[in-house]
This record gives sequence, structure tokens and C-alpha cells, in this order.
Amino acid sequence: MSRPELSSVSLSSAASPLPGEAYLRGPRYNFGLQESPQSCAPAWASAAASSPPGTSGVTSGVVGDRSRSSSSSRPPRGAAWPPRGSNLGSKRSYAANTVPSNFTFGTSSSSAQDTNYPQVIKTPLTAGNPQRSGYKNWTPQIGHSATSSSGVSAHSPSVIVAVVEGRGLARGEIGMASIDLKSPQIILSQFADNTTYAKVITKLKILSPLEIIMSNTACVVGNSTKLFTLITENFKNVNFTTIQRKYFNETKGLEYIEQLCIAEFSTVIMEVQSKYYCLAAVAALLKYVEFIQNSVYAPKSLKICFQGSEQTAMIDASSAQNLELLINNQDSRNNHTLFGVLNYTKTPGGSRRLRSNILEPLVDIETINMRLDCVQELLQDEELFFGLQSVISKFLDTEQLLSILVQIPKQDTINAAESKITNLIYLKHTLELVEPLKMTLKDCSTTLLRAYYGSLEDKRFGIILEKIKTVINDDARYMKGCLNMRTQKCYAVRSNINEFLDIARRTYTEIVDDIAGMISQLAEKYSLPLRTSFSSARGFFIQMTTDCTALPSDQLPSEFIKISKVKNSYSFTSADLLKMNERCQESLREIYHMTYMIVCKLLGEIYEHIHCLYKLSDTVSMLDMLLSFAHACTLSDYVRPEFTDTLAIKQGWHPILEKISLEKPVANNTYITEGSNFLIITGPNMSGKSTYLKQIALCQIMAQIGSYVPAEYSSFRIAEQIFTRISTDDDIETNSSTFMKEMKEIAYILHNANDKSLILIDELGRGTNTEEGIGICYAVCEYLLSLKAFTLFATHFLELCHIDVLYPNVENMHFEVQHVKNTARNKEAILYTYKLSKGLTEEKNYGLKAAEASSLPPEIILDAREITTQITRQILQNHRSTPEMKRQRAVYHLATRLVQTARNSQLDPDRLRVYLSNLKKKYEEDFSQDEQVPEQTEE
Repeated sequence: MSRPELSSVSLSSAASPLPGEAYLRGPRYNFGLQESPQSCAPAWASAAASSPPGTSGVTSGVVGDRSRSSSSSRPPRGAAWPPRGSNLGSKRSYAANTVPSNFTFGTSSSSAQDTNYPQVIKTPLTAGNPQRSGYKNWTPQIGHSATSSSGVSAHSPSVIVAVVEGRGLARGEIGMASIDLKSPQIILSQFADNTTYAKVITKLKILSPLEIIMSNTACVVGNSTKLFTLITENFKNVNFTTIQRKYFNETKGLEYIEQLCIAEFSTVIMEVQSKYYCLAAVAALLKYVEFIQNSVYAPKSLKICFQGSEQTAMIDASSAQNLELLINNQDSRNNHTLFGVLNYTKTPGGSRRLRSNILEPLVDIETINMRLDCVQELLQDEELFFGLQSVISKFLDTEQLLSILVQIPKQDTINAAESKITNLIYLKHTLELVEPLKMTLKDCSTTLLRAYYGSLEDKRFGIILEKIKTVINDDARYMKGCLNMRTQKCYAVRSNINEFLDIARRTYTEIVDDIAGMISQLAEKYSLPLRTSFSSARGFFIQMTTDCTALPSDQLPSEFIKISKVKNSYSFTSADLLKMNERCQESLREIYHMTYMIVCKLLGEIYEHIHCLYKLSDTVSMLDMLLSFAHACTLSDYVRPEFTDTLAIKQGWHPILEKISLEKPVANNTYITEGSNFLIITGPNMSGKSTYLKQIALCQIMAQIGSYVPAEYSSFRIAEQIFTRISTDDDIETNSSTFMKEMKEIAYILHNANDKSLILIDELGRGTNTEEGIGICYAVCEYLLSLKAFTLFATHFLELCHIDVLYPNVENMHFEVQHVKNTARNKEAILYTYKLSKGLTEEKNYGLKAAEASSLPPEIILDAREITTQITRQILQNHRSTPEMKRQRAVYHLATRLVQTARNSQLDPDRLRVYLSNLKKKYEEDFSQDEQVPEQTEE
């Protein structure tokens, strides 16, 4: 792999109040080796902080005059203009004041004693392209939105991950630390990986990072580590940052955790104090995040947890794509995915939790059953379902709100002030929902819902709310519309707390009234239907809807400037209005400055209690996801799954296909046990083999995340890993042909599969000649048969089906088709039933029939049929099954049925006796038939 070119990119601070958003929305400092960074700091956009966590900050378009207008709301009329002396009025970004002269920084940090920032070297994967895809603008949805697109926007990349690998004898030991800039939570991982680094790649795919941090020693030119090479190959659109190895310091990492971890999660210190690599990763991560955010985290403010690799099932990125878990392979914009089927969440937090659960299903049966109990209660109690849904839908993005509140800006700016005021209002709004949520859960009976009810009884919610209400007006609340929200912020603090603040607010009210009065006068002067409008980008401006023929001389008076027109709607302003807007902004800065001082003092008082919001965030997102599962069940006939050592699905169907199709898909049965753990599935092209394989995996995932599944009855064995080999496309980027891609994917499965895996293989070996393809398939099957993994193997190689002669745990299944006479064309047509049956397919030469349907010349078809008949006779003449083999197979199946009955039977003694008697009769019948049937040669 050629090394990416190092480049420097200048910083352009985004007009956003959110500490994480400035980093997410646009390019920022890029510290290269060739030149020192440059500063570029545009003016802050004034009312960008007026939207809730998970909101774009502008309820209307920011560009040009397409912004949605809103009528000006007039606050009470007030008194004189106050003195203007705030040093908070600077519009310059605080980042512009931190331009370094070299690569060592002396900015102090309250959460670490080290005064030097790490040397940061950008290694963009697209040389010479400063605007990386990872920095593209993002517009998250409003926190309480339940629109279909909320799932996509809620998952805009915002995660930064630090990865470090052990050296020498410790090579293969991986430490990872990640933080979501929208959530105040750090996740630590440390695990041993093999030379394919499958676990690392899978974990990174699940995190979907915005940026990956690695040590500079891992990517030395001409001597990059295998881990670095694999990560850069798999994450071509992700930003890479390399920093000096010395910042991966496990001692400093432990200090960070001790300083920043909140008391409720402090047990993580015991878990990680000897896990040196994840400690080293978190040290580098936090140092870097502090620098790019230009803020530090408040002491004892972060939720830090350790996640091993054994707590969830592993689904590799290729399988997630094949199964269309999150993204539809035909059209990435539509929601015909498993996520789309289950996503009826009302909050961004619930949507994020659903996404992470689909990619990492649970493996603990007790936890899964607790979730299923909740879903069952929600389905049985209609009042509880609608009551919870009503309350949950009012929550904003609690995680992002908490993330902003616990960050302390290193410099006081107008945007920092506005952000803190806005988010204190959101905090009040959130805390006022705790009591309604608690009352809704009061009469619940399931363990998990009772636990969540108990967590909401925490007295700290009431303490924080009371402290807020002593300073903040009771009617200050979250409102839609940037002007409405600006008014809420201006009048958030109670009157008589700060005399100068009261005067400034009266002045602001006067200016707003003057603007409205001026526009009314202009309307009378020119006899035009003018109205006052507002957008966060332009401030107050004038709008008018009229036919241009109604205008004198078909044009607006010369007093109006910056005119834009969309159909019959005009937007414009005037010189006087621009001046008044500027006065309005100055007044606002005064108000925000004084309000900020009061809010900071209030936040200082409530910081010690704010940690209860972590529990609230977890509760809301989990309840939202469980409500989503229950909602999905009401739209289809799903059933609660059981968990045994058997995969048994009665009349199961494909959940995504059901959403797409006008009618319900054809249902099929599935039965896999340890005694029959390998299914070979045959059938003509388009008969439903691939759809069936995907259906099994989707049902398995749904069951393991706590959802009901599309079937009449279902029982699952917990799968620790889910592997698929389905796609047959070439990969130009990695220079892989269809066959090489097949081999890479099957090699990955063979290296990583274990006895608890679910393996789905479709059409292996098609990319080479028939003999080699059959040979590879046979060898792969024999290897997988040595495991106890549940394997479904779809193939067109009918020769492979005879492997059941040697291995009694192989079952042959096929999809039925019917032949219908087409009287119009005087030909036989194939009718697909999509029904799965036992045994080999009876269809012979169905490829020839498909070719015949495609209008190939008759002489070609006839010639091909004769040649195929000769080859088939030669290949199959040696395949025979002796009576002794059949007897052994019957004994094997009897033994596995008895073991399964002993493990899982819930029958009473009398019914069990009848079942065992019938099992004995069936065995005797099968055995006697096998002895009577003479040896036959297959035609």
C-alpha cells in the first residue's frame, strides 16, 4: 500500500455553539510536517445555539434567502438602553486565538497536569484534498423528531477512536478507546486478536468513526504495521491522525480515568488498572479531544466503561452489508433494511441504541428474556404502550445535552454563553419529563421496567430541578423556531436577580418593537403587504407575497436592498433595518453575557448532582427501543422467541421482504440441531435460496436483541458469531475477481468460526471451473463439519449433496418448483413455489431450462443437453449408499433426538412416554426399510 501524502489544512470554525459541533461540521487545524497551520476564523452566526441537542441549530435554510420566516414575537415593552461594555461581544472564534507558532502547545488543562499537547500529523487518504469526506456538513434532526430520516441523521459520524497495539511478544494485544462527541461516554476495550485483526476491524465498523488516532510508530514510511495497513484499507473515508507514541501513556490514562469518571461507574478503575493498552489509548484520546474541542471535561463528569469482546455476538462488516442490516444494497437512501423494519424510535438516543444492538446482538439469555418480557408487557397493556410513547417522544437528545453540559470551555465566547443558556433550558425541559415518565411506569410488573422506575426515583432529579427553578423562569422551555427559542433564552433568568440584566432585556424588547413598528410604517408608506420575518442567518428582515404586477413600475422601492425572489414571495431588508439588527445583536450579547454568568454559577451548584442524568439517558434510550420493538410487532404477526440448543422456526418469513412486498412472503420451516447441524440447500435459480439464508440470519439477530421474530413459533441457539458468504461481485478497489473475493471471505470464516457460530454460505466456487469449485466446496464443507456450528450451504453443485453418505449430520433440503404448460408459446414454464422441502432437488438441468427461457437458439440448447447428460452419467455412477451406511445414519439421528429430548423436553411423563414410543417405532420402520431396499445405482 502506498503511503498517503501528508498535508496541512487550515481551520474554519463552524458557526455552532455546540462544543462537538464545531469539530464535526467543517475542516479544522491539520498539523502537517511541511508548514505551520493557518488561522481562518469567520464570524460566529448569532442564533445558532437555539436548537436542541440533535438539531441543526437553524430551523430553516441558512443559505441565501430561502430561510423559513416566522412572525416576530414581541416581549414586554421596556426602558432605556443600558451601558455597553461587555468584552463578550467579539465575534471572532476562540479557536482563532490559539494559533500555535510551533508544534508544542502550552494551553493549560484542568483534567491533566501535562501542559504539552501532542504533535498531530494528518495523513489524509486522498492526497491534496483538504475537504475530507469525514468533515462534510451534517444536519442532525430535532431531538424529538420521529421522522423516517431521523435514524440516518442520528448516526452522522461523531466518534473518535484511539487504537494501539502491543509490541514484541505482546503483538496482537489491542487497546481501544472511543468517545462520541455527542455523548459524554468513553468506551474502553482490550483484547487479543489474530493476524487477520478481524475483531479490530469489526469493532471499528460498528463504531463508524469520524477519526482514528494511532501512534506515529505504527505508520513509519516503508515500515507500517499490518494493523495500520488493514485499517487504512478498510476505512478509506475516515480521517487518520498519528500522534507521538509518548502520549499513549498508561499511567496518564489511569489518572484521566480517576479524575473524570463519575462515582457511579468508578468500578471501571478496578477492571482496567492492569489493562495497559486501553489505558494508553484513552490517554492519547482525551489529550487529543481536549485540544480539538478547545475545552476540558469537568472533573467526575464522564461515564467510562470497559467492554470486552465476549459480551456480544460478532457480525463482520461484510455480513452486515450482505444482510442489509443498516444500508440497503440497491438504494442506500431507502429504509428497506432490518434497521428500517424495527426503527419506530422517537429519540436520537433510542435510534443509536437500536443501531448498535443490531450490529452487536446480545449473547446473555437472561438479559434477552428480560427485554422480551418488557416487549410482551407493552403489547398486552395498551395504556402503558401509548402512555410511554407519548412521554418518550417529548425527550430531546439527552446524551448530547449531557455531553455539552459537562464540558468547560477554555475561553468565554458569545457562542459558549449562548450554548450554556440554551442547554440549561433543555435540561429543565428534560427534568420536567421525569415525573410523567415515572408515573407511566408506576404499575409495571416486569423486572426491567420496575428497575427503570426505581432509577427514576433518584432524589437528585428533584434537587437539580428545584435549583434550576430558583434561577430560571417556570415558563422557560424548549420551543420550535429560532426566534421563539431566542426569546426563551433572553428571558430565561428570573427578573430581579440582576438589575442590569433586566435593563438590557427591556432595551432588547424596545428594539424588537421598533423593528416591527418600522416595518409597519414602511408597509403604510408604500401600500405593500409587508410582514416581519426572522431567520438565524439574517436576523430580522422583510417578506412580502404579492404578484409583481401589483408593484409600481413592476419593481420594489429603491429603499429596499438585498432582494431575493422565489415565485411570488419577496425577501429583502433596508439600511435602517440592518442597523437595528446590529443594535439587536449587541443587546443580545449583553443579555447573554450576564445570563451566562448566572448560569455558570448555577451549573457549578448542580454539577455534583448531574450524574443521575446518565441513568435517565440510558432509561430513555432503552425504553424507546423496546417501544419500537413492540410497535413493529403490532404491524405484523411476530412471535416471542425461545432459547434452547436448537434452531427451530415454524413458518418463518423474511422481515424486510414483508415490508417491500404487497402480500406476505411465503413462509418456511427451519430445523437445525447439533445432530443435524449442516443443511445443504439446492434448487433452481431464483427459487429463493439466498432470501431464505438471509431470513434465518435476520431472525437470529432479531431474537438476540430482544425483539419478536416473524414466525408462528421460533426457538434459537445463541450464536456468538454470524458469518455470511453471499455477494459475488468483483471488487475493483482491491483488485479482486469474483473468485478471489469468495476465497478471501471463506478464509475469514474458516479462521474465525467456532462451535457457537451461525454460518451462511451461498454459491461458493462459482468463479472457477466446475471440478475445482466442487473440490473447494467439498473441502470447506468437511472442515465446517468438524465444528458444531450451525451451517446452511446453498449450492448448484448437486454432487456436493452426496456428502451426506459420509456425514450423518448433513441434511439435504431443496426449493420446489412446478412445471406449467405455456400454451401460448407451446413450451413448459417454471412456477416458483418458494417452499422448502427435505431431500435433493428433483430438478435436473434447471440451468438449461433457464437458458431456454432466455431465447437461446434451439440447436444450442439441444447440444448442451446431450453433453450435460453424458457428463452427469460419468460423475454420478460411483455414488452409492449401502444398507450399513443407512443403518448407521438412522442410529445417529435416533441418538441425537434422544439427547435433545433429555436437554429440552418440557413434556409431562405420560406425553413423554408416548413421544419416545413413537420415536422408537419410527426408528424401527426406517431401519427395516433400509434393510429391504436393495442397492440401487443412480441414473
